[in-house]
Amino acid sequence: MKFFKTTHLAILMISAAVTSCKKNEAQVPVTDEPVATAAASGKQESAWLSDINVNWNGQPNGATYSQSQAASDFGNVSGWNASRAYTTNGKDGTVGSRVTLLPNALSSAGGMVANVDLSDGSAYEMDYDIKFHSKFNWSRGGKVGFGFGIGEANAGGDAAWDGNGGTLRLMWYSPNSNPNRVFFQPYIYYKDQNGGPGNSNFGDTFGKSYPSSGALQKDQWYHIHLYAKSNTGSNTNGHVQIVINGTVLLDQDIRWTTNDAQRLIKLMTFHTFRGGSQDDWKASTTDYIYYDNLVVHKISN
Repeated sequence: MKFFKTTHLAILMISAAVTSCKKNEAQVPVTDEPVATAAASGKQESAWLSDINVNWNGQPNGATYSQSQAASDFGNVSGWNASRAYTTNGKDGTVGSRVTLLPNALSSAGGMVANVDLSDGSAYEMDYDIKFHSKFNWSRGGKVGFGFGIGEANAGGDAAWDGNGGTLRLMWYSPNSNPNRVFFQPYIYYKDQNGGPGNSNFGDTFGKSYPSSGALQKDQWYHIHLYAKSNTGSNTNGHVQIVINGTVLLDQDIRWTTNDAQRLIKLMTFHTFRGGSQDDWKASTTDYIYYDNLVVHKISN
C-alpha cells in the first residue's frame, strides 16, 4: 500500500499484528510501499480503531445463516437474504459460510446483495478467503465477495462522476463464457472511472485480471486482501490495493470523490450474484460460493 516507508522493525510489527488478529491468513508481500497497518501508521498493534472478525466457528455447521446471526457477527446489516445464506465446512476443517446463486436469476433476485454499516473512516483494509463449488457453473460472471463503499457507495450503473461516492468490489469473469479463461478482476466505481461522462457508466476493471492467463480453479481457496484510502478534496491522493494469493492485482493512487462531505468509507459490501443485467449473464444451475476468515480493520478516522 502507498503510505509510509517502514523500517525492518515496523515490518516485523506488521507481521505480528496480522498474525494476532487473523486466522489462516496468507501474508501480503511487503513492497517498497508496504501494506498499511497499525504499525505503519504509527499505532500500536492493539490500537485498531475498529474491527470485524468473523470466521463462523461460533455458528452451527449445516444451518441457515439468519438475519439475526448476521447482525450479531457483522453489526447493522441491510439486504440480508437468509434463504441464500448457509453455514458449512470452511477452510482447514473449520466452519465457514456459503451463498447460493439461484438458476436463471441475476443480481439480488438470484444472490446476495447485503451492506454492513462501518464506523466512518478514511482508511480500511480487509482479508477473507473464498472458493467456488467443485461443480460451479462459471457462465459469464458476476460480483463476488466483500468490499467497501465510500460516501454514497455508487454501484449498479450509477457512475461516480459526480464525486459523491464509490465502491471497491471484485468480479469473477469469463469472456464469452469460456471455461478455459475465468478470472477475478477489479470492479471499481470512482470519480474518474472509465474516462468520465460519455463513456461506460459501469465499474472500472483497469484491464487487470487474476490469474493473468488460464482460469480460476473450482474447489480451491483464494485469499483476498483489499485496501481503500480516501482522497482529500479534488486530489488524487486516495489509494486502492487488491492482492490475491500474494499477487498484487491493483495498487495505485485514486480519486474516489471530490466532495469532502462524502469522502469517508462507510460500508462493507457483501455482493455475491450473477450479472450484469442481460440474459447472457444467467446460468441454468444452482451454484455455491464459500467464504471464511473475514477480518476488517479500520486504520484511520
